[in-house]
Amino acid sequence: MTVNAGPEYFAAEKKYFMAKNLEERIMYLEEMIKTAPKHKSSENFVAELKRRLIKLKGKQEKERAKKGGSRTGIKKEDVQVVIIGKTKSGKSMLLGALTNVKPKMGDYEFTTKTPAVGMMDYFGVGIQIIEIPAIESEYYDRGIVNNADVILIIASSLAEIEQIKKVLDKSRGRQIVVINKIDIIGNEEKRKIKATLQSRKYDFVMISAKNKENISELKDKIFMNIDKIRVYTKEPGKEKSNRPIILDENSTVKDIAEKILKGLSSRIKETRIWGPSSKFSGQIVGLSHKLKDMDVVEFKTN
Repeated sequence: MTVNAGPEYFAAEKKYFMAKNLEERIMYLEEMIKTAPKHKSSENFVAELKRRLIKLKGKQEKERAKKGGSRTGIKKEDVQVVIIGKTKSGKSMLLGALTNVKPKMGDYEFTTKTPAVGMMDYFGVGIQIIEIPAIESEYYDRGIVNNADVILIIASSLAEIEQIKKVLDKSRGRQIVVINKIDIIGNEEKRKIKATLQSRKYDFVMISAKNKENISELKDKIFMNIDKIRVYTKEPGKEKSNRPIILDENSTVKDIAEKILKGLSSRIKETRIWGPSSKFSGQIVGLSHKLKDMDVVEFKTN
């Protein structure tokens, strides 16, 4: 080492070289960067440490991608939506507007260092919303983004949208462009942005997360993009359940029975259907009957 460092740095360096796995090496390398001397003569040295960290995290991401996981271990619910954007784009404020979460917000860059999770209620449907650290941040989690059902690209300009889309090359979820801060954008600029997004055939909403303007429209758009259906259950002689069961489109009676309880489909004696997929109220159907959004299902079992 060509620059002077304190004992905290050397302690972290020793642990780094003795690390037993990739996660430990990353952890101790981050500690080395944190405790390394910060002055002009050490700039190249610290830059080299950061380059080493980027390589290790790249290797970590590849390993996680093979396993289909992410660095946080967040359990994926029936529907998962991710908010992605640059620092200070309003991601945390949007999460707060969509859910009951009050995430940490600040005037400085990279306030969010770990994913923040909330649940959005959409007429009885719980939709998991995750705010990801900024794409420029070392804490950005590609694993969660790649596995999400819907990705909200939050930006305040057309240039930002293109920058964000570059990191979504392996994502599978549907993308909704969310133009934020329309409360401070002039009418002429909003008109130009809207016209450009329409010409590029983007699925988009223009909002103000701060004032909650057009948040209801965004919620509608999120649900329309999740490719899920809501199906209610009921017991004979009783009203339907208060909360629906969330299923993939084209799911069958057998699918909902197995989701309620594994092996339940083999015990069903009769199934009645009310709603869009039925020809008439209370129609008796078989296990292969395809369900539609807002159906009500009643089972009689052995």
